[in-house]
Amino acid sequence: MVNLEWYRTFQAIYKTGTLTGAADRLFISQPGVSLHLSSLESYVGYKLFDRTGRKMIPTEKGKVLFNFITGPLTKLEEAEKHFQKSTEKHTPTISVGMCFETFQITLEQYISTLPFNVIIRFGEYPEMLDQLDKSVLDLIITPQKGSSPNIEHEAFSSETIVLVGGAETDDSIFKQLIKKRDSVAIEDWLKQQKWYGTTGDMEHLLRFWKINFNKHPDFRPNYIVPNLNSIVRCLSGGNGLAVIPDFLCKTELEAGKVKVIWEGNPKLKNTLYFGCRKNTQYASEINLIKDLFKKVMVTI
Repeated sequence: MVNLEWYRTFQAIYKTGTLTGAADRLFISQPGVSLHLSSLESYVGYKLFDRTGRKMIPTEKGKVLFNFITGPLTKLEEAEKHFQKSTEKHTPTISVGMCFETFQITLEQYISTLPFNVIIRFGEYPEMLDQLDKSVLDLIITPQKGSSPNIEHEAFSSETIVLVGGAETDDSIFKQLIKKRDSVAIEDWLKQQKWYGTTGDMEHLLRFWKINFNKHPDFRPNYIVPNLNSIVRCLSGGNGLAVIPDFLCKTELEAGKVKVIWEGNPKLKNTLYFGCRKNTQYASEINLIKDLFKKVMVTI
């Protein structure tokens, strides 16, 4: 009999494109992800992915299977959520969606103090908006606004996407190039440095490069680590560059472990929103979570 966790793992690999990305999303080990995939491939009798370098490219059979299971898996998640709520009449369960790094910086330190049950989910923003609309999630923290008439968005903070470096990074030449506004020399200097990136889609680096140089970066980071908070820890007190939201390294900036090398011209800013359904029955619980975010982050 097939194990439903194999399908969840397959879906995570499909969406992240890597075994490591799927492991991060599901909070299991990479060998566990590999075991689930190989077991599912043995069960169905054909390859589901072609392994090209670090990327997992779905085969045609894999694409068909993904389209088959996505809807049912979403239904199962909804059933799980509603069942849990119905059996816990006196303690509501609130499902909150956000990126992994935001959770670590904000809600993680307070979650044990909340007087209700909480399920934290990580994923891509369009997916979270869809799950919010379908009542799988009750609250999301997102830089993207959806168009559903059932969802209301409340702007509460902003983040600036900046180029940061470790404390030992020598940026004296770079500062001179900035003063001269020599964009070609600036780009050349940047590409000669050691870069940190993540197993994700590198959205921040792509957008930062596009807005400042009107092109996509034509290089790969030297060091690929699990998430943005890992980048901050790796840079702390050392050498190298990365493009990340400023609020993720606020503590390290204040301690002098990392430094802002360049804010870009123009600056790249995101507005962060709370997203929730208009007719939610958990308004008081959601407001308590909102207050915790406002306590940690700079509000607008």
